[in-house]
This record gives sequence, structure tokens and C-alpha cells, in this order.
Amino acid sequence: MSDNKKIAEELIKSVGGSDNIESVTHCATRMRFIIRDEEKVDKKSVEEIDKVKGAFFNSGQYQVIFGTGTVNRIYEEIAKFDLKTSTKSEQSKEAGKKGNKLQRAIRTFGDVFVPIIPVLVATGLFMGLRGLIMQEEILSLFGLTADDISSNFLLYTEILTDTAFIFLPALIAWSTFRVFGGTPIIGVVLGLMLVSPALPNAWGVATGAEPLMFFGFIPVVGYQGAVLPAFIAGIIGAKLEKAIRKRVPETFDLIVTPFLTLLLMSIASLFIIGPIFHMVEGYILDAALYVLGLPFGLAGILLGFFNQIIVITGVHHIFNMLEIQLLENLGNNPYNAIITSAVAAQGGAALAVGLKTKHKKLKALAMPSSLSAFLGITEPAIFGVNLRYGKPFVMGLIGGAAGGFLASILSLAGSGMAITVIPGTLLYLDGQLFLYILVNLVAIAVAFVLTWMFGYSDKDTQKEHA
Repeated sequence: MSDNKKIAEELIKSVGGSDNIESVTHCATRMRFIIRDEEKVDKKSVEEIDKVKGAFFNSGQYQVIFGTGTVNRIYEEIAKFDLKTSTKSEQSKEAGKKGNKLQRAIRTFGDVFVPIIPVLVATGLFMGLRGLIMQEEILSLFGLTADDISSNFLLYTEILTDTAFIFLPALIAWSTFRVFGGTPIIGVVLGLMLVSPALPNAWGVATGAEPLMFFGFIPVVGYQGAVLPAFIAGIIGAKLEKAIRKRVPETFDLIVTPFLTLLLMSIASLFIIGPIFHMVEGYILDAALYVLGLPFGLAGILLGFFNQIIVITGVHHIFNMLEIQLLENLGNNPYNAIITSAVAAQGGAALAVGLKTKHKKLKALAMPSSLSAFLGITEPAIFGVNLRYGKPFVMGLIGGAAGGFLASILSLAGSGMAITVIPGTLLYLDGQLFLYILVNLVAIAVAFVLTWMFGYSDKDTQKEHA
């Protein structure tokens, strides 16, 4: 019997057997179970299974952390048993029925924005690469100056870096329609209406161009790069589409439902939702900039300390909108520079535990978990090591605050979002790479030293197994 098969059998048994599993799926690092009766789950037994880096209930799911790569192999063995497997989106809908209203709302917010993140990550990398190749030092290596760069090449780089933000409302409306049960292609068209070339460009209006005035008092502009108008329009539009479909005879559904949905939502979006929520979006951005602009590095200390606590609660996806707004309005992302310190610090704390402990299983767990954190994924380090022993997690929070403080006073900002620590270096190629590495090394060093000195001893492991 292969190790992975044995692990799969032990895991199924420990969560209460196949009869207690409603469905199972996995993401990049975790096995996700919908459990019928939580009381039947032997949590201690689950955490003692080989290769398990931690387990917890969150968002209506029992999530067992294995780490990247490993989780895929374990899932392949679990799928051979007589269990109901499902896609992540299908299980998210089922899990969405559980938890309080705030948890469900935040989970839904994440379901909307997470599918969009990969293209925004790619856009950020394009920005970083353009910043790198346009540096005078790099151009001089090839005997070139900025004046030697072809205007057509610069235009091409603008296509790479601007397209996702120009058509961001279409992406958001598509995803929102998808999550709320509407027809995604209707969402795409509604979102494209918000950035129609017939409307005054949002960036042009921001620099002095006049918006269209309807009825003498309603300003109408394009919403290039806007988030909230498309998000709210997507929610209302999906619900409106479903309401219309219920009332339209099937014979006319193909024509009447999309016609009425787009007609009514275009009016509501351009004349009501857009102007109101574009203003609200501005207030949110102002508040974020106020916090990020706090003197003496206070923003970095606060965000660097509390970020991983927020990750534990599972509500961190709500900050996706903030990062998108920062990139759209500032052209960079200072929030990424701060939170990457928080991620790196948890890796530093787990590394200290791994190097200090003499327990072979804990060492085998902590070392790869720290590497996972340095690649931007902290769940194995947090739930498998740091939070289990308590103090290493706190030392990681302090390291995150130290790194965040340094990032804040150095005005460090990335060209994109969603990737941190080692992969995040690609967002700082435009001249800030040295500072980025320095900030992360400080965060790691502070967390490592504090954990080594005060955060962990093998007596903690002995107490756990006593």
C-alpha cells in the first residue's frame, strides 16, 4: 500500500468515515471536506496523520493542510473511494449556506474577485518587467537610451499593462453574475457598457475633461478601472435576470430576458449605481490612503502585525478591492509591500522552530512549511506550526510589524498584487528590488530571532504530546 493511499484511508477514518463526508475537493494547499457531523471528527487524530500540516474548520468546510503538490496526490487516492467529489466552486456554494451573514458575505466577495486575480498578477508582472527594461542602467548595457526605444514597442507594453484595468468592470461584472446565478455573458456585456468608448474616459475626466450631463445634474462617465459600480451592478443585474426569467414564457426567454436585463441595468448602472458607488469608491480609497499615510511608519506596524490574524479569519479577500484601487489610482501597491513582510515573518518563525527542534516529525513539518511561506503561502506554517505552539505565531506577528514599519518609512510599493516574498520580487524590478529584499530579510530575522530565543522549546512539543 502506498503512503498516500494509507494517508487517505486514515484521513477518511479520522473525519468520521465516508458516511460523514458530504463532499470533498481541494485547492492549492488544502483538502476541503463538507462534514455532516462535526462531532464525529477526531481532530487530534487528523493532525497526527503523516504529511498533515494542520487542520481547522473554516467557511463551512473542514480544511486539512498538506501543502502544494502533496494535496493533489492525496486527493487522487481519496477520489478512488466511494465519496462524492466536487469542484471547488460547487463546494463553495454548499459551504456558503453555513456560517453567519458576515462570513457568507465575505466568502461571496472572495468568490467574485479570486478568479480575476491571476490576470491582475500577470498585469503587475508586465508592469515590473517594463519598469526593469526601461531603467537607464539596463538600457545602457545594450548601448541604448530611453529615446532609442520604439514608440510601437512602448504602445505594445501599454497594451500589456493597461488592458486588464481598462476592461476591469467587464471582468468584475462577469464574475459577479457567475457567482450570483446570472448568465455570465450578460454580465460581460453590461460591464463593457460601463467602459464604452462612447462615454468620456474616466482618466480623461479625472484630468479635466467634462463628463456627460444627463437631465442637467447626473454626471455620466466611463468607469475604466472602477470596482464597486461593476460589482453592485453585477449583483443587482444577476438577481434581476433571474426575476425576469421566472416571469417570461420559455418561448420568449432567449430574446426577452437578456433584452430587458441589459436595458434596465444599463439605465440603472449609468445613471444611478455608477455615479453613487464611484463616489463611495473614492471615499474608500481616501480612507485607505489616509491609513497608509500615517506618520512614523504606523501603517506598516498595524497592517504588518494584523495581516496574518486577518488571514486566519478568512476575510482577507475583502482587501482585493483595495489593492485593485491602489493600482488603478496610484499605479503601484504599497499595501503589497507591507503584507509581504507579514507573510515572510511567519516563514521566519516556522524556520526557527524547524532548526531548533529535535523532534523529527516537527522538523519535517516546519522546514517545508517555512519554504511554503517564503513562496507566499502561509497556511502550512501558521496552522501546522506557529499557531499550534502559540508563541511562534506571535513572534511572526512582531516580525511582520517590524518589516511593515520599514516598508512604510521607505515608501516601498509593488507594481502588482497577490504574490509576495520570493515570487513578489517580480513586482519590484523597477528599482526597488534591493529595498524589497532588505525589508523581507528584516521581517524574517526579527521573527526568527524572537522565536529562537523566546518563542519555542522542545518542552512545548512534549507538553502537546503529554
